[in-house]
Amino acid sequence: MIPLKAARRLHWLLVLTTILLVFGYFMPMLTLTKFLFIANSFSIVTGLVELYSRGQWLILFAVGLFSVFLPILKIGLLFLLLYHREIRSARFGKLLSMMHDYGRWAMLDVMVVAVMIVTVKLGVVAQVEIHPGLYLFGAAVLLIMYITHRVVSYTKEEPA
Repeated sequence: MIPLKAARRLHWLLVLTTILLVFGYFMPMLTLTKFLFIANSFSIVTGLVELYSRGQWLILFAVGLFSVFLPILKIGLLFLLLYHREIRSARFGKLLSMMHDYGRWAMLDVMVVAVMIVTVKLGVVAQVEIHPGLYLFGAAVLLIMYITHRVVSYTKEEPA
């Protein structure tokens, strides 16, 4: 069982995480400037719309799944756990453990690799400028990882 004081603190951290994630989705993450006069700014949402309009289904699916769907699913599950403050079934515990073990790599690595590829591949042709959306999204990802770790640690402290 998660202690009430800890559950409240983690609940407010999760609210902050949700706000950071939403702003991270909609605020520009980077601007690509080609040949000094053609500039395009992208957020996660505008990037998904662009991928959709260009028919890039595989990349759209991967980014949508790992950067949008899974973080929202993890936040929902964490809110549910903090609301109930205890795990009532083995299935719920397994899901939390899997989310903790594998989910931490899903969002952050995809984002870091994508930014690195864009920066390296376009370094000669274009200039890449980083914006606050990237930092907000990154902060939300790190907070989700921290909150998940804390919730998992409380559930492991329970007697079997």
